[in-house]
Amino acid sequence: MAKLAVFFPGIGYTVDKPLMYYSRKLAVAYGYEIILLPYQGFPENVKGNPDKMVESYELALSYSIDALATVNWNMYDEILFVGKSVGTIVAATLADQSVFKDRIRLVLYTPLVETFQFNFKDAIVFTGSNDPWVGDEHHRILDLCQKRSIRCEVFDGANHSLETGKTDMDLEYMKRVMAQTEEFLQINE
Repeated sequence: MAKLAVFFPGIGYTVDKPLMYYSRKLAVAYGYEIILLPYQGFPENVKGNPDKMVESYELALSYSIDALATVNWNMYDEILFVGKSVGTIVAATLADQSVFKDRIRLVLYTPLVETFQFNFKDAIVFTGSNDPWVGDEHHRILDLCQKRSIRCEVFDGANHSLETGKTDMDLEYMKRVMAQTEEFLQINE
């Protein structure tokens, strides 16, 4: 079975940061071919600025469409989109628009509320209760996931990087996130 994993990072959370790095290692271990989308050129001071957020999304989406234009999607039995922050919106957009949407599964690290305007179902979501990009909306993300029967893990006290500032707790959270990501990867094994 041919499998492809595409990684959609965040604005400042690149493909080399822990969530993306370790999930990529898991995907490789499960036989996925890997495509990294290291987009760049985002405007500064995006948080709290709706216009800059839209600009960032459009930049990441355009880059992703261009970078994935030559992929032969027909050759893959399973496609995994791994997104972080704004990358979750891009991943959800492309999954929703794809003629292969029935093959696409999503791992969504700290998604923004806008991610849920798109039609996807086979996903797992990880968010923090102190995510300043989501604020009190983390409850809304949990509600949106429940309405779609999507598994959602909320990490108490965690920020937009799923970190608390306490190294021991951060490492424990990372271990839990990766264990649940691996369980998700094993579903179709």
